[in-house]
Amino acid sequence: MRALLGCIFLLAFPALNADEPKAQPPAPPQSPPAQPPAPPQSPPAQPPPPAPANTLKPADRVEATPKGQLKNPYTDDNAAIVEAGHKLYMRYGCNGCHGGNGGGGICPPLINDAWVYGGDDDTLFRLVTLGSDVLQSKGYSRIAQENVVAPMPPMGLIVATDDELWRILAFVRSNFHGAPENKFGQPPEAVSPNR
Repeated sequence: MRALLGCIFLLAFPALNADEPKAQPPAPPQSPPAQPPAPPQSPPAQPPPPAPANTLKPADRVEATPKGQLKNPYTDDNAAIVEAGHKLYMRYGCNGCHGGNGGGGICPPLINDAWVYGGDDDTLFRLVTLGSDVLQSKGYSRIAQENVVAPMPPMGLIVATDDELWRILAFVRSNFHGAPENKFGQPPEAVSPNR
């Protein structure tokens, strides 16, 4: 019986032929492909530039700048600035008194020829920042009349930065519908020496 089992075993597993190649041992592991050299390291990061001028609160900007020297860095023909100014105008609630596009309400319209205290950048910035009562206490006087019910409240501690206020004023200028020569009013020196 053993012989029979041995024959079955031999038939079940064919014998290795001497002519067949023997299994090759596995190849030795290859070293990983060479990595390209690391790019040179960039120099250490430079410190950020000093804060731009637009980071002051409007009230601080007014205190730091002599009368007549505030100038809007933006023009009213830059659509992105005007749109940003409109959003800020709405966010800070200017529309509550002056209307959604500056057409007026309980406060004067911002789109006609009448700049109550003057239409130059310096005067407008100080008016919005200080409010009409404080502006008058600093020697400014009315040079135009409107049907005004409420005084301009001081917004200099409410508007976050002078940059935001300049954007709002660019929006206001973009909606001006008066005579072109009156768009920027008159500088304070040309109107009255006591302002």
